[in-house]
Amino acid sequence: MAETHAIPARSPAAEFRLGVALVAGAALTWSFGGTIARFISVEDSWTVVFWRAFFASSFLFLFMLWRDGPKGTVLLFRSMGLAGLGVAVCFAIASSAFVVALQYTTVANILLTQAAAPLFAALLAWIVFSERVNLATWLAIAAVICGVVIMVSGSFSGSVSPLGDGLALLIAALFSCAIVITRHHPEVRMTPAVCLGTAMSCATASVLAGGFAVSAADMIWLVLFGAVNLGMGLAMFVTGARLVPAALAALVSTLEPVLGPVWVWLMHGEVPGARTILGGTIVFAALLAHILTDWRRQREQRRTSPSR
Repeated sequence: MAETHAIPARSPAAEFRLGVALVAGAALTWSFGGTIARFISVEDSWTVVFWRAFFASSFLFLFMLWRDGPKGTVLLFRSMGLAGLGVAVCFAIASSAFVVALQYTTVANILLTQAAAPLFAALLAWIVFSERVNLATWLAIAAVICGVVIMVSGSFSGSVSPLGDGLALLIAALFSCAIVITRHHPEVRMTPAVCLGTAMSCATASVLAGGFAVSAADMIWLVLFGAVNLGMGLAMFVTGARLVPAALAALVSTLEPVLGPVWVWLMHGEVPGARTILGGTIVFAALLAHILTDWRRQREQRRTSPSR
């Protein structure tokens, strides 16, 4: 069955659980990005963007061919409409900007800026679609931002790069836009959109890259960086984001900057500082409390709602 067919009926609680699990899985997958990037010795950032996007788009395209068949895959691309195109553009720019921003600013600055994504998503959903954001979500967003601020507060040093930090802000804004679009067009499956987005990123990087030759070791890491870290992460995210509120999807995705330092510590021996541990604990606590509160609220609603 093609992906654009009707979504199988699920209970609200089942959709909520599935959406949270998929978004959390995407954040977990993305959290390995910094660790993988540290293994890559390619100096030209656009060469890295090219190969990462190439392997991501290839993974997503082959996945759709396997799941939906050639005809179903064609139907997916033809049916994604303007909403799909908007998501494609958002992720094309954001995925490219992430790699380029690493050359101009610190990872700490990027993580701090990305922590604003839940706030951007909540504001966009409220302004454009009048989606109500409850007090618990606002409090969780504030806690997440405070936690990430603590995590990276000890890492600010040297001059600030307007270009690098501007790209980081752009990433957060585009990520939030993609979340809101995905959430408010649940009838459109966004796998072809992110596939198109990574293909657009690949095409752009092919013009800007200084060359495409990389070592065999770098190529292995680039396959992981593209197909698994970006491609599989995007597939999980766009599937889960349409099942939960936009602000919550952005909130759960902040698991990425929390888990990232853990993998760097385990793989590269860089021990997280006290502030990183404290900030990460706050973020995890805020996410867990919010998810459990939302889950409990839905259960109470089902108990008190009249049976049909």
